[in-house]
Amino acid sequence: MSVVGFDIGNENCVIAVAKHRGIDVLLNDESNRETPAVICFGEKQRFLGSAGSASAMMHPKSTISQIKRFIGRRFRDPDMERDLKMLPLETSEGPDGGVLIHLKYLQRTHAFTPVQIMSMLFAHLKTMTEKDLEAPVWDCVIGIPSYFTDLQRRAYLDAAKIAGLKPLRLIHDCTATALSYGIYKTNFQSEGSTYVAFIDIGQCDTQVCIAAFQFGQMKILSHTFDRSLGGRDFDEVLFTHFAEKFKEQYNIDVYSNAKACIRLRSACEKLKKVLSANPEAPLNIECLMDEKDVKGFITREEFESLASGLLERISKPCSQALLEAGLNAEKIVSVELVGSGSRIPAVSTLLTSLFKREPSRKLNASECVARGCALQCAMLSPVYRVRDYEVQDISSFSYGLSSDEGPISVGSNGVIFPKGQLIPSTAVLQLQRTSFFHLEAFYPNQYELPPGTSPKISSFMIGPLPESHGNKTRVKVRVQLNLHGIFSIESATITQMMITQIMMQWMLIPSLKHQIVPILLPMALKIVTISPILHKVLLIVQKKIKLTESFLFR
Repeated sequence: MSVVGFDIGNENCVIAVAKHRGIDVLLNDESNRETPAVICFGEKQRFLGSAGSASAMMHPKSTISQIKRFIGRRFRDPDMERDLKMLPLETSEGPDGGVLIHLKYLQRTHAFTPVQIMSMLFAHLKTMTEKDLEAPVWDCVIGIPSYFTDLQRRAYLDAAKIAGLKPLRLIHDCTATALSYGIYKTNFQSEGSTYVAFIDIGQCDTQVCIAAFQFGQMKILSHTFDRSLGGRDFDEVLFTHFAEKFKEQYNIDVYSNAKACIRLRSACEKLKKVLSANPEAPLNIECLMDEKDVKGFITREEFESLASGLLERISKPCSQALLEAGLNAEKIVSVELVGSGSRIPAVSTLLTSLFKREPSRKLNASECVARGCALQCAMLSPVYRVRDYEVQDISSFSYGLSSDEGPISVGSNGVIFPKGQLIPSTAVLQLQRTSFFHLEAFYPNQYELPPGTSPKISSFMIGPLPESHGNKTRVKVRVQLNLHGIFSIESATITQMMITQIMMQWMLIPSLKHQIVPILLPMALKIVTISPILHKVLLIVQKKIKLTESFLFR
């Protein structure tokens, strides 16, 4: 049985597997530990990973990358405009309000959804893993950003299932990082917590979490983020600077040429890395466009001045994480800095000022999430024996539920699960209804969400209820925030009635699918007209009732 962890980054993917001697990161066909998250559609075949990245220059309008940014999001989200502008591809709004990506393949133009593209990437990673392990791969744990909404989490699961994977858990990136940090340490006290801040500055986003460690366990105290701040934004600062400079100096408009944009962005990314180790760096590109060679030069000081606005934004999620955890900077024992965008010297300087201590780089910045995912998979798998270690993660958002009669409130404002609720969690609601009734799940606190996110989650219809001659029937609804961080209605039952069936329709907003969930109602044991044999059968059924789910695609 496979024990695999996948870190699907915006730019690169990392695969980690659990073996008897520990956690290993797999090499791809080019012997690299990172595989580009790129798919290129050629005339007769697809090129994925490293091959897709190598073919991107020849087929810029048939190459899709950064698919993680589009999955489960609306086409008309304010932030989507910026993301779509960075791709030289034709896109449109799908019937469900999502993004459709138009690509030429086999001499035809096809409209792909982000879930379809992501499933292709998952399938490629699955094939790579099976080739290395020489065994089938199903079970896995996948890292996701803490800001992923309910819809995005479901879309990830759909893509993984299409690829033939069976995700045991979707785990937050920073939680996976904290796990890979804490499980190997044996110097934590059994009484009293050690607080560590984890700051992950990725290619497209920034995530922060505060974790409390004790011997044999870890608990996440807060998750914060900036969904639109990452290493690519620093690349874009350099790109804009040199695009304007080359327009004045060489009279060329880089924005008008897709290949020129790709080449300049690639050169700016390399330039950023050079500036991380050197006070100044040149930029030289041969035949950028119109058969013109271009040259540029920039100092680290000038770069930091151009990126000053971005640097200021990094401090906001850090301060918010401390506030939500109820801690001050002095209580943080260590600040672990990871992610592809974390190597900029100015970032370390900023964090040193904020946390009153220099950030640590004990973890592998590119591999820590995948390693944490593989560790979590080993802990959930019956095949491997892992020492007892408890991982307590929390939700990034609040979840509420409303009915035809108004909000259903366990807490204030219809909140069922507040922000910071342990994952997984369950709540039981007692309702009184006369017939079919609707329940709608929503995010009650919109300020917790990424900008432009719809507060609606899903809609449920529960019924029919038995005839009660105008009297209300008491219904017990069991709601769940599961291991993936997904909100759902686990079951709906009534008592003192014969066994019947409730059809509960479930619909994502927006989505193209329905979920029909049959729910058996327990038999009241007080009914004396029932035969002893049937009574025994019903007792067995009661013990073995399980929720079954089926997805019917329109």
